[in-house]
Amino acid sequence: QVQLVESGGGLVQAGGSLRLSCAASGRTFSSYAMGWFRQAPGKEREYVGGISGGGDKSYFVDSARGRFIISRDNAQNTVYLTMNGLKPEDTAVYYCAADRDTSPRAMEIIPFRLLSYWGQGTRVAISS
Repeated sequence: QVQLVESGGGLVQAGGSLRLSCAASGRTFSSYAMGWFRQAPGKEREYVGGISGGGDKSYFVDSARGRFIISRDNAQNTVYLTMNGLKPEDTAVYYCAADRDTSPRAMEIIPFRLLSYWGQGTRVAISS
């Protein structure tokens, strides 16, 4: 069982930056690929990007690529999403997810409901 707790959300102005954290329980954190998703009001949950268990592979969707950075510290059981150049359309609740049997790229394709573990989300609001 893995429990995930996101933090770091808040209200920032357009163009600003935020770093989200996702802290995981458990002793096998490095076995899990980690992904970040977001859900804007009235919209479906969508994939943002992910990182492999060892941290050597990452992947972002087009809207995040070049602005967002994902990293992980397996010793601290934490994955981070650093978001730069934030836009009002980045406003959403951001969730982290963990799954053993996938890859950062595959997380874009797999129905998100099939991923094993989810956090409760952290709210990000970008003002124009």
